[in-house]
Amino acid sequence: MAMEVTQVLLNAQSIDGTVRKQSEESLRQFQEQNLPGFLVSLSGELANDDKPVDSRKLAGLILKNALDAKDENRKRELVHRWLSLDPAVKTQVKSCLLQTLSSLAADARSTATQVIAKIAGIELPQKQWPELIGSLLSNIHQVPSHVKQATLETLGYLCEEVSPQVVDQDQVNKILTAVVQGMNASEGNNDVRLASTRALYNALGFAQANFSNDMERDYIMRVVCEATMSPEPRIRQASFECLVSIAAMYYEKLAPYIQDIYNITAKAIRGDDEPVALQAIEFWSTICDEETDILEDYVGESSGDSDIPCFYFIKQALPALIPLLLETLLKQEEDQDLDEGAWNIAMAGGTCLGLVARTVGDDIVPLVMPFIEENITKPDWRQREAASYAFGSILEGPSPDKLAPLVNHALPFMLSALVKDPSNHVKDTTAWTLGRMFEFLHNSIVGTPIINEGNCQQIITVLLQSMKDVPNVAEKACGALYFLAQGYEDVGPTSPITPFFQEIVQSLLAVTHREDATESRLRTAAYETLNEVVRCSTDETAPLVLQLVTVIMMELHKCLEAQNLSSDEREKQSELIGLLCGCLQVIIQKLGSSEPTKYVFLQYADQIMGLFYRVFACRNATAHEEAMLAIGALAYAIGADFAKYMPEFYRFLEMDLQNFEDYQVCAVTVGVVGDLCRALEDKILPYCDGIMTQLLKNLSSDNLHRSVKPPLFSCIGDIALAIGENFNKYLMYAMNTLQLASELYAHTSGFDDEMTEYINSLRNGILEAYSGIFQGFKNSSKTQLLIPYAPHILQFLDSIYMEKDMDEVVMKTAIGVLGDLADTLGSNAGSLIQQSLSSKEFLDECLTSEDHLIKESAEWAKLAINRAISV
Repeated sequence: MAMEVTQVLLNAQSIDGTVRKQSEESLRQFQEQNLPGFLVSLSGELANDDKPVDSRKLAGLILKNALDAKDENRKRELVHRWLSLDPAVKTQVKSCLLQTLSSLAADARSTATQVIAKIAGIELPQKQWPELIGSLLSNIHQVPSHVKQATLETLGYLCEEVSPQVVDQDQVNKILTAVVQGMNASEGNNDVRLASTRALYNALGFAQANFSNDMERDYIMRVVCEATMSPEPRIRQASFECLVSIAAMYYEKLAPYIQDIYNITAKAIRGDDEPVALQAIEFWSTICDEETDILEDYVGESSGDSDIPCFYFIKQALPALIPLLLETLLKQEEDQDLDEGAWNIAMAGGTCLGLVARTVGDDIVPLVMPFIEENITKPDWRQREAASYAFGSILEGPSPDKLAPLVNHALPFMLSALVKDPSNHVKDTTAWTLGRMFEFLHNSIVGTPIINEGNCQQIITVLLQSMKDVPNVAEKACGALYFLAQGYEDVGPTSPITPFFQEIVQSLLAVTHREDATESRLRTAAYETLNEVVRCSTDETAPLVLQLVTVIMMELHKCLEAQNLSSDEREKQSELIGLLCGCLQVIIQKLGSSEPTKYVFLQYADQIMGLFYRVFACRNATAHEEAMLAIGALAYAIGADFAKYMPEFYRFLEMDLQNFEDYQVCAVTVGVVGDLCRALEDKILPYCDGIMTQLLKNLSSDNLHRSVKPPLFSCIGDIALAIGENFNKYLMYAMNTLQLASELYAHTSGFDDEMTEYINSLRNGILEAYSGIFQGFKNSSKTQLLIPYAPHILQFLDSIYMEKDMDEVVMKTAIGVLGDLADTLGSNAGSLIQQSLSSKEFLDECLTSEDHLIKESAEWAKLAINRAISV
């Protein structure tokens, strides 16, 4: 079979589709019928220098895919499958892989490095393959530089796959020594230096102890800084990537090196190749992120002590850093406005300038204004565009008092430039800058309003005119109008844009019909702006919003009627259906929120539901999602009368609750079940058997994306609250599921921040379910059915309180559940609460909370508990 596999692997890459398919099928059968033989054959192929490079590369790739997958459940299966293999087979495969590191074929070596790291990621946490790191380190002293290079690459990938806790400090020290030595200028081979520098990038997470040791840290920093001056650009780029990572991980250790780092980053930003310069800018952006986080923590904590002190590196570097960043703004590319994924030195510099503004606030303004004033009227478009970009970049961070006079002064000029400047680049950036002005400075908080009766009409006229410009400029003009409307959200009964409402809506609809509306996200921007204009409108324009209902319905009808579309047209059609459903959702929410408009609007409800049913026939996740959200809004507006649509709508609801593949659709549908519960109350009862069965099935499934689980729990509470004591028939199943989940998620020790956050969202869902069940049964004749579950719920509350890692949301829900328990069960709960380990402590902590919502819940819970105890 070994000889055979070569030809099969080559055939699997054939340009002839039939040959390729047959070979893929042969490989699949081989894998299913004899997995050990399959893996041994592939690793043998990869290790054999006499075999063609193409078959070896594919052998390695298939091996890698047999060990790892993006899908978490599939990955678990593959890990289990590997660990269950005969040890002799695993040893043979690993031996072939290590042998491949010495191969002269670079592609084979490179593939082997990744496969070794994947196996290490599986085995090292299980205390298997303990000799791996030692044997790799002994390879470093091999004479052939290609072996050294491959070994360092393997160590880098290994550090990416394995968590730092798995490797003991002694081995970490040896890995870092080998890697840093390989980076040294004395290393004559650039491939070895590059592999070492990339390996250090992955190993930095392991280097905590080393960065705490002055001598070791000095050595690492010296080698990294020297590598930024290597003659080889890829090494320079990789070493700046290391500096960026060091800034994020070890900010508090940077003070002794910051001057040197400024000098080398400045040199790179001014004169190095773009990929290197981008990383040099990224270093300062990362420092901004770190300092902003520290300062936010400092302000957020009443004690005023952040874990890490702020060294104010940005503030100190301002006089030198700002001119450096302003220079970058003049390095634009001709077509950057037309490429959505464009990223270049000018864009990176502007982004960094914006982060600096957020970090230092007012201090940036006097350093940037001279550049703006000097360049804004220059004949060269690059200078005018850079000036506008600089202005837009510093609008978030400094105080409105500092910025408002400057913006008021600049506004007429900017409006004129948006219409009259001969350069599309300048117009694009000017529209973006106007949008930023409106986003950060145009709202009721600002003392000197930048938009007033005198200029409101001119601003709207200019923006509407600009929406007829080329797509990228028109898209930014829509964005500016979006923030203009948003600024009037809480304006009261009369809005300054009311007189222009009809004209604005017509202009936006005209944009959606442009031939080129699919370029530069223009159509999407126009609908998003239309939604915001409607959402922030006042009662005065309600009749005009009502007229919009039939317009959007007609658009949706037309879109659903389209036939014989190419796949590209069908994709655009699905996107448009989603946008129209989203627009209807906003209109429904707006008109449904006041009684007079609601009754007029409800005459369209039957037709709207008919259109939504047709949307569900489209096989497109985004369209389903938007239609579901709109139906949730409609149910909320109609209330109990929505029951008449349930017989037909239910099958779509059930279908999307089962949609594990497009899990966002499933998540939205779970939310809509909650909306239906609130709208229909006990009229949802006839559908509860099906819904509860599906919810419990979803919760027990390993194939559903984890983000859907928290709202699934909450949804059980919504149903219980809606149907009251009728929930009795599901009580045992629901409580068993909740009990198992609460045992599973009571503790978070050993998890990282992201996992802890996720567990808190699960806990909140579980607690919301308990709360809904208790409130649903309150004042019913069946409350005694809940008594057996009370001890376990109190135990869950004790556990999560003891863990001390609840966020504010969980805290509020948890204290609410304690109150619900006392409120519903009365004296039956009183003694249990008194016996509970931490209920009193928890209650006292919540009563003194600075979060008024937690405090409010705690005060209510205290009353309920006192009533329960005194009975």
